Amino acid sequence: MRSMLPAVAEQLFRDIQKTYQETSQIPNDLLIALRFVFGSCALQALDLVDQRSVTCLSSPSGRKAFQVTGGSGTLYTCFLSCHYCPCPAFAYTVLRRNEGLLCKHILAVYLCQAMAVTQQESVSDQQMSTLLSRTAAL
Repeated sequence: MRSMLPAVAEQLFRDIQKTYQETSQIPNDLLIALRFVFGSCALQALDLVDQRSVTCLSSPSGRKAFQVTGGSGTLYTCFLSCHYCPCPAFAYTVLRRNEGLLCKHILAVYLCQAMAVTQQESVSDQQMSTLLSRTAAL
């Protein structure tokens, strides 16, 4: 699947993945780059990663959704395939004002995947269908 992110963001995630695999940490230069590319939500996303707040839900049909527990405890269901999160920050900052690429929840998903620390959970196709239906109703 082709990412909808700018090339600089894709390269940054590749660099983080490579470095994290080798050293189990993200060096300062990549942290600074994260802040430069993604702004203030970078630190909040890293906090969500540290808290292991991201779970990948996978169904037998191959569908995937990510659930991220936000700082307030609210559970957000995010979709990387269309870069969607139902949080207010995504609606306002990303969609309405076009001032950011991602919200902290979607950024946390990308970071967890790059660092291979995403929690995994299998769900049935019926459960995934229900989850998608609930999200579409928001």
